[in-house]
Formats: sequence, C-alpha cells, structure tokens
Amino acid sequence: MTHKLAIYDMDKTITVKATWGGFVIGAARRQAPWRLAFLPLVGLASAAYGVKVIDRARLKQVAQRLLLGRTMSAAATAAAAERFAGRVRLYDGARERIAADRAAGYRLVMATASYRFYVTAIAERLGFDAVIATLSKDGGDGAVRAGIFGENCYGPAKLRMIEDWMAEQGIARADAEIRFYSDHVSDAPTLAWADDAFAVNPHPPLRALAAIKGWTILDWEG
Repeated sequence: MTHKLAIYDMDKTITVKATWGGFVIGAARRQAPWRLAFLPLVGLASAAYGVKVIDRARLKQVAQRLLLGRTMSAAATAAAAERFAGRVRLYDGARERIAADRAAGYRLVMATASYRFYVTAIAERLGFDAVIATLSKDGGDGAVRAGIFGENCYGPAKLRMIEDWMAEQGIARADAEIRFYSDHVSDAPTLAWADDAFAVNPHPPLRALAAIKGWTILDWEG
C-alpha cells in the first residue's frame, strides 16, 4: 500500500504573514493588555536573535513569557487559538492546492515550527488530517507553560519530527509518496527528502537553491 502524504509548512507558505507575533500580541491585548508594555523587551530579544546571541526557540519562549505569562490556562489558550484562526490571512493559492491534494487522495499534514497549541485551530479549518508542530511544556490541566517541550520543529528537527510521526503511524518511507511545500531554505533537508519538492513564495536563498536542485517553484503571492 502506498501512503500519499502532502506535507505543508505553515508560516508564509500557507499564511500570508508569520503568525507567532500576531498570535501573542492579539492574545495579550485580549487577556492582559498591560503586558503589551513588554513589547520593547520582545524587540530586544528579536534583535538578539538577529545577531545570533539567542536562537529561534529561545526567542519564542521569551515572547510567550513576557506577553502571555508563565502559564496560560487551557480555556484561555483554546479561545485565543480560535479567535486567531478566524483572523489569519491565507493565500488563495494555498487553499486551492490543499483542496487539489485532498482530491488527489493525499493525506494532509501540517509541519511547522509554530506552536501546536494555536496551529491546530488553523489546520482544522483547512481540513488537515495531522499536525506536527513545536510542543509547549505542560502547565497542568491542559494549560501551557512558556517553554518548549522537545525540539523546536525547525530545520533538520522538522524532518526528524516528521519521520517520528510516520513511525508512530506505521508508515515506512519506502511505502510513502511525499510532497512537501515550504517558503524557507531552513526546510531544505525536508525538501530534499521529499519525492516532490515545492518552493512556495520562496525567499531569495530558497529560490536560488530550488533552481539548482530542480525543485518546483510556486508563486502564490500574485
């Protein structure tokens, strides 16, 4: 049996903009507006990431701790995720491609560095079958803590997490036909591993690499 998988990155592949900043700011504005006073500190953390003093995982944890607090209850998390999922802007081209893959018999999988606790609401609206994403530390009773559990689902770690998910599902790589879509060169390991690689709205480094590797380029921004 051949397992047909269409695996999509999310931020700037399906969504028009990166989502994490919009999610945490929107949730803070609704739940604790006074925390927006910490935005300059988040900006400093972003600058530290820009000069490689901290990594992406640490930046995400700092932003969550400052804007959402040490722990976010299950109810608050679910409500914030649903509100955000209803506002996030998606590429029309992404919607069309997702529908086409579904019609062609592919199982739809979202694989993203964004946090699972809000990504799932977006994926469900699009009819995805599974989500592979960065996990948060357990705050108890369904709450999430401001910390990453396991790996940040980014770069080579994303491919490892996809392979782990496939193993859990009992899907051998030799028995799978895999499409992978991404906008960013950090996903080069997964693009190279897939049977069909699609560079979507690629930034310049990925566009250049796609030309060398012969990966299909899709431009949905127009």
